[in-house]
Amino acid sequence: MSRVVLITGGSRGIGAATARLAAAHGYAVGVNYVQAEEAARNVVGEIETAGGRAIALRGDVSKEADVVGMFERVAEELGPPTALVNNAGVVMAQARLEAMSAERLERMFAVNVMGAFLCAREAVRRMSTQHGSAGGVIVNVSSGASRRGSPGEWVDYAASKGAIDSMTIGLAKEVAAEGIRVVAVRPGLVKTEIHTAGGEPARVERMAPLVPMQRGGEPGEVAEAILWLMSSAASYTTGAILDVAGGL
Repeated sequence: MSRVVLITGGSRGIGAATARLAAAHGYAVGVNYVQAEEAARNVVGEIETAGGRAIALRGDVSKEADVVGMFERVAEELGPPTALVNNAGVVMAQARLEAMSAERLERMFAVNVMGAFLCAREAVRRMSTQHGSAGGVIVNVSSGASRRGSPGEWVDYAASKGAIDSMTIGLAKEVAAEGIRVVAVRPGLVKTEIHTAGGEPARVERMAPLVPMQRGGEPGEVAEAILWLMSSAASYTTGAILDVAGGL
């Protein structure tokens, strides 16, 4: 059976690095994006130039119709999905809780939590042996913020990732006997655009001295962990959350 992975938020950062690496490991790749169409198509172009198969998929993971449509396109154009990387997420300007609007909180949880749940639901429907499929793997991208809480910056983001940790553990137990493994990676301080989106482009440099390894991580280092969790080498691993955080 061919290996097919859908990567949400696959146009940049950890998602793009995972898309390229998955293609190099023989996966056909669905690269999801919301607005960064050019970046997504560049990732697809790189994969195709290297001899792989990939498609760009526009869709907002917080919208049920978009999620269902993405999975349908993947099945039609690449084949039944055998892996999902729940990577899409948003972060907003650093703020204390009392400065956060209801609209901000709604968007944060709609994308980071509802989006991950909707995508996981569609993956289970298409992978579970109870639905006539052969199984698969779901890798959720959490964050070290779920352990630290991100006070004074992103307690809402941290809470949304805490929900992902809980979902990983519970869903893993729910579908373990149906051929589906559910795992997560918890990146720490990684060099992606999330810091610019949060209003502090130099955040990695500021915080690097707090990391035991004394540096920020690269998106490719997180991608390597994701691909290991997707592989047969991790065949007896489910419900696990792997910290990729330099010891922080």
